[in-house]
Amino acid sequence: MNSLYHVIKKPIVTEKASALKAEANKVVFAVDRRANKLDVKKAIESLFEVKVTDVQTMVFRGKHKRVGSSQGMRQNWKKAVVTLAEGTDLDVFGTMPTGEAPPQPAEQG
Repeated sequence: MNSLYHVIKKPIVTEKASALKAEANKVVFAVDRRANKLDVKKAIESLFEVKVTDVQTMVFRGKHKRVGSSQGMRQNWKKAVVTLAEGTDLDVFGTMPTGEAPPQPAEQG
């Protein structure tokens, strides 16, 4: 792959992905279809500075869709389930650390 930023497309946040993160320390991403497991592992480790122990990939075929008399097909896409090493955590959305409280809006009186 050309760049690490082209390998990872977006995180997938669903109920199942949230359960995987909580129970098994796994994070789910949509990745480039041409990326292999080694590309995904290298991209995750260098972009997020975590240790990856395993990567599972799966290709989803695009569905046939029809709107009125025209029909087409959605794109194929690849999903990667990344297992993180014990003791490491990956916060995809960059929320605040647990020690700090979020800023409170000023009350209007």
